[in-house]
Amino acid sequence: MSTVIQVLAVITGITLITVGLLEAFRYTDQRLHPIFLIRPEDTSAVRLWTINVGFYNIVWGLFGISGVVLANAGQGTVGRTIVAMMSIAHAILGVVLIISEPRLWISGIGQAFLPAVILWLMFVG
Repeated sequence: MSTVIQVLAVITGITLITVGLLEAFRYTDQRLHPIFLIRPEDTSAVRLWTINVGFYNIVWGLFGISGVVLANAGQGTVGRTIVAMMSIAHAILGVVLIISEPRLWISGIGQAFLPAVILWLMFVG
């Protein structure tokens, strides 16, 4: 994996972990309403899915970072595969977010863009 792919994978991983922490632990914070669209009266109803989605993102972020670590520890094929899987998943999930909730198009682009760039660099660039 090139240095650029590794840097982008780590940035994507850190971003996913950060967003996951916000989803899991700060979903009631109304300053984050533009990101999560959760109204104060709905926080108890969405608690289960926000925590689960948050931890999904944390785990995917850890996968991306671990793929880079493994690639640099002599496990190039394994590391590249893990980074590709993270990127494929989040490129698709970003598109799904845009389709399922068009008001979150900026978040969807944010979720899909770097993974799409990583995939392009891995397989085309």
